[in-house]
Amino acid sequence: MDVNLARTFLIVAETGSFVDAARKLNITQSTVSARIKGLEDLLGRPLFTRSKSGVELTGAGELFQKHALALVRVWQQAQLQVSLADQHPEHISVGAPLSLWNGFLMKWASGLRAKIPGIALSATAGASSQLSQRLIEGTLDLAVMYRPSLPPGLTIEHLFDEEFVLVSSAKAGSRRTVSDYLLVDWGIDFVQDHAAAFPEHANPAISLDLGPMALDYLLANECSGYFPARMVKKLIARGRVREPKRARKFVYPVYMVYPETRNEEAFEPILRGLRRAAAKFS
Repeated sequence: MDVNLARTFLIVAETGSFVDAARKLNITQSTVSARIKGLEDLLGRPLFTRSKSGVELTGAGELFQKHALALVRVWQQAQLQVSLADQHPEHISVGAPLSLWNGFLMKWASGLRAKIPGIALSATAGASSQLSQRLIEGTLDLAVMYRPSLPPGLTIEHLFDEEFVLVSSAKAGSRRTVSDYLLVDWGIDFVQDHAAAFPEHANPAISLDLGPMALDYLLANECSGYFPARMVKKLIARGRVREPKRARKFVYPVYMVYPETRNEEAFEPILRGLRRAAAKFS
């Protein structure tokens, strides 16, 4: 199947309009209509319901959407690997939540490039569910995540336990209020556990979903929030932030997940390097 059909379908689903999809793809509306009609003919089912206000996915369209995403990702991965083949004979695509890239996987990636100069690395950040789906699709070689599911064909290996601790940039003894609390979105597991533990912070005055930005904010303002212990360890030692006594901690095991069927000779040095990097936090 022509990958342009899947790509066009996804843009129409995103915009809800043939006109807007044509503008975004820089093609004519008639071309968009022809592609969708061709795709519906191939599948034998209507994918959109049409109305004056735009288009909406049918039940069949909703089912096809995840497959269209997989088709486009596989094609993009193939393009990338083929284009890099001459300069970089080895390629690995790695995914993890943003919190694990910060201060852990970025350092590992730098060391990987130093030990295997010919390797090309594609890095992505995402939720565990998205990463697991991409591993199944074959568009991701390796994922590092909290609490992974275990679909058939994947191997899960424990790396270390991630501890999230409460830290404050306010002076000891200063009177703080709920409005001084910084809620950092460290992923769905943390958000759910945090909401159950601290219902008073359900609607915080400050909420950020990027760890480095949240840490910058904490250091520039007198407030408190939860951060991975490995990220703030040196700051605590230097007195830049403090860890309140008896504050609750959240602990999540970190795993690496990879296909059971793989090129052992090429893959094992990569896994060994990741194990060594993780050992520092064990």
